[in-house]
Amino acid sequence: MPRAHLIALGLCLPVLAGCVTSDLDFDLRPDRISTRGAVTTEPRPEPDANGLITYESYQVAVARRGDTVASVATRIGMDPEELARFNGRQATDVLRPDEILALPRRVTPGTAPGGRDIAAIASGAIEAAEARAGTTGTNPSLTVQDGAEPVRHRVARGETAYSIARLYSVSVRSLAEWNGLGPDLTVREGQYLIIPLVIEEASAQASSPTRPGTSVAPLPPSSATPLPEPIEQATLPERGTTPAPAPAQPTPQAAPSARFIQPVSGNIIRPYGRGNEGIDIGAATGTAVRAAGDGEVAAITQDTDQIPILVVRHPDGLLTVYANIRNITVARGDRVTQGQTIAEVGPGEPSFLHFEVRRGFEAVNPTQYLP
Repeated sequence: MPRAHLIALGLCLPVLAGCVTSDLDFDLRPDRISTRGAVTTEPRPEPDANGLITYESYQVAVARRGDTVASVATRIGMDPEELARFNGRQATDVLRPDEILALPRRVTPGTAPGGRDIAAIASGAIEAAEARAGTTGTNPSLTVQDGAEPVRHRVARGETAYSIARLYSVSVRSLAEWNGLGPDLTVREGQYLIIPLVIEEASAQASSPTRPGTSVAPLPPSSATPLPEPIEQATLPERGTTPAPAPAQPTPQAAPSARFIQPVSGNIIRPYGRGNEGIDIGAATGTAVRAAGDGEVAAITQDTDQIPILVVRHPDGLLTVYANIRNITVARGDRVTQGQTIAEVGPGEPSFLHFEVRRGFEAVNPTQYLP
């Protein structure tokens, strides 16, 4: 190489070295989208005294200096192996300060580890809803974040911090700050990241109706308006024949002594007990799920597989929990009446509705309240 070129290269190296820690995307593909200056994002919320950041649908734990996965788990009252497995780590792994660990289920300060996922998530969602409403008897140390909820993204094979930032149109710097990423911005397959909340889009300030300072949670890349259901073709009866009437769908009715109705018609394919804090009722995907009794929607949240869970509070202190559902037709705070359609049965092999009855947070056998 000519001496002049070597001198020029030597002069450039310090400049490049100074760029390593900057928000510089080295992806040189022609179709790349720069995220520098694309949006302004909020600072990440401060964790509570237990190192938790709590949202309506999930929680994350924030590591402190010198923490391991095991020490974080001990601090929040969770099994270290469970927490490590959910995040694709080892319990002995040393964490960076401010590194994020996603929780496989909701925890509240002072609770012991263990319990069924659905029970923990539903109970946590109810407690969070009541804490916001100022209801007595809740844990005052649980702080639920107000406003928009950030998207939680699970890193797939081949993804990088840069590709994820482009996916959600946020800067790599803010993604790193929210998740405590190291200077090399390394992410792992299976790792959970929380996507920074957008304050305003710099490219759309003039035309956007959103006022500056308004938080907007970026939609996940899979979000899309669902296509309309296919239109069924009607089949006309042959001339001279009378079409048979369509069979009526039976509506579950409560016996005079029963407190609730069965939310879907079907056989119980998994009974209460032996690790099941409710009953699983076999029903086809798309079957209407009905409110078991009059009440108010206390919480709508998600399990660790992002499947919705709906909780209804009833006047006599009972709660009903509906899981493995989709297409929820009610919102938190809505009043519902017995027999009202509130959702549909979700997919599964076999498909079923998981149904629980709770007195407070204590699970009871649902069959004693059904006809």
